[in-house]
Amino acid sequence: MSNGSIGMGFKFILKTLLFKSLYIVYLGERKHENPEDVTDSHVDMLTCLLGSKKDAMTSIVYSYRHGFSGFAAMLTEAQVKQLAESPDVICVEPNRNYELQTTRSWDFLGLQYDHPTELLEKSNYGDDIIIGIIDTGIWPESKSFDDDGYGPIPSRWKGVCQVGDAFGPANCNRKIIGARYYTTRIDPAQLKMDYISPRDFNGHGTLTASVAAGSIVHGANFHGLAAGVARGGAPRARLAVYKAVWGTGRGNGATNSIVILAAVDDAIHDGVDVLSLSLGLLQDNSFGVLHAVAKGLTVVYAAGNSGPTPQTVVNTAPWVITVAASTIDRAILTPIRVGQSISAKKSRRPYGGSSPEVISSPKIARFSSRGPTLHFPGILKPDIAAPGVNILGAYRDGYKLASGTSFACPHVSGVVVLLKALHPDWSHAVIKSALVTTATNVNSYGMPIQAESLESLPLKIADPFDFGGGQIDPNKASDPGLVYDIDPQEYYKFFKCTEGEFSICDQELELVYNLNLPSICVPDLIDAKTVGRTVTNVGKVDAVYKVSIESPPGVKMTVAPSTLVFDAGAKVQSFKVTFMAVHKLQGNYVFGSLTWSDGEGHAVRIPIAVRVVIQE
Repeated sequence: MSNGSIGMGFKFILKTLLFKSLYIVYLGERKHENPEDVTDSHVDMLTCLLGSKKDAMTSIVYSYRHGFSGFAAMLTEAQVKQLAESPDVICVEPNRNYELQTTRSWDFLGLQYDHPTELLEKSNYGDDIIIGIIDTGIWPESKSFDDDGYGPIPSRWKGVCQVGDAFGPANCNRKIIGARYYTTRIDPAQLKMDYISPRDFNGHGTLTASVAAGSIVHGANFHGLAAGVARGGAPRARLAVYKAVWGTGRGNGATNSIVILAAVDDAIHDGVDVLSLSLGLLQDNSFGVLHAVAKGLTVVYAAGNSGPTPQTVVNTAPWVITVAASTIDRAILTPIRVGQSISAKKSRRPYGGSSPEVISSPKIARFSSRGPTLHFPGILKPDIAAPGVNILGAYRDGYKLASGTSFACPHVSGVVVLLKALHPDWSHAVIKSALVTTATNVNSYGMPIQAESLESLPLKIADPFDFGGGQIDPNKASDPGLVYDIDPQEYYKFFKCTEGEFSICDQELELVYNLNLPSICVPDLIDAKTVGRTVTNVGKVDAVYKVSIESPPGVKMTVAPSTLVFDAGAKVQSFKVTFMAVHKLQGNYVFGSLTWSDGEGHAVRIPIAVRVVIQE
């Protein structure tokens, strides 16, 4: 052995014996009659290892006594190995900085802050697009809403900065360009605990706004966790705040149709481009939102948090984008900060892994509401899935981790802002189509995305009633190839309307599954049904697309024509899809897909759900 090798070996042994790092020792869910004595027991354990009580007391940095029993201490690698072999020790893990944050979810979606994609750069991070947040208000002092470096407020803006409790004219700026609040028929008990102004008492609206369009903030964290750069999906977008939810945000008196519709109405007037509503609303608001879509706004809703039970999805109108919640590729097993603890799952590995674990993501979250829909069974909902688990967002003067479809919704809203900036001529239906048809149904390992089920049941492969088209892919959505467009007036062919604004209201209603949506749902297939669709080429002018189909089990599915040819004179093409029941039976929903591919990177996929029945 050479002298150099001997020297390197000696250095390694010396490092193992002498070099100390901060480790966390987990002792489990022990019950301590006197929590104040916990540190003494930890010192005694470490004294046995180190041979000196003084050294043990010097080594221990903090003792954990509430969520779990354990301690943080400066230890050598050799001491770590000895502790890990003790029957009293569950595991020993190195202390690390955590990276679970808003930035992480956006990185997971392919929109890296430090390596901007073409979508981010060409859209200029959503600059000058106005996103309306109908929620619990906003905390204007948050760094996520700093307007440093912003240009003048867009000249088309017609909104106001409504003042009130703890909210003055200076609380609006070039980032928060407008703010309103609505109190009609709100429970006085909810109002009493809140600010009678756009200021956010609850915190929900501040968090959703920061996820969608928060400015870039360095050093954001949640009690020392998730430290790093926080930002929204469209960090240069402008915010218009509509406070329509009060107090606890729950119960009959926290919000109502009156104030929601008033907020939508004002948003249309004010010049909002995108509306983000992390709310579960009754169907009587649908036509109010349809008017917003008819005026050119894109409307995004949360799917609800009542999963995994079927038929729990809310906000099911076909003219909105309904968002399910998914996980990202990190999970905090036992996040710890000196001075406090947050206990979650514990790993039994002897060392390593106290940082967020890499995890078979995305998965559809257990709480995310599922289809099919009760009100519109011929419409497939939800439309899309986006990160909604352990999302870091602004909360008052700091940051907070939160989960729910409420936080999946603004992820999609942020992407919509980028698409609006990149493609200002795209309609709401085109944007929705681009999101759905480019979504992925496989995880980061190329395996089918799974959905969390009831706690007593294993994971299952996700189906369209879990996640619609799949997990959102923002970069692919910017170049979808083909899109399924809808003139807003077309919606009135399929749904009753009480107002005569459009002459089409007087015509006979058509079957809803013929609406030109980027999905097909046939709830009543007896023998055979034929459904029509039309696609518009928004890619290369001369293109040829060929169809590939995945027929739902027990259903024969054919498409005619099987090839679509586009050129300068033929940008729009139609096709028919025929479904035939292989067996006559009363069955459950089965799933498939239809994909148009040009062989040059565009794969325009729509999800399909069919239920075979023996009678209407």
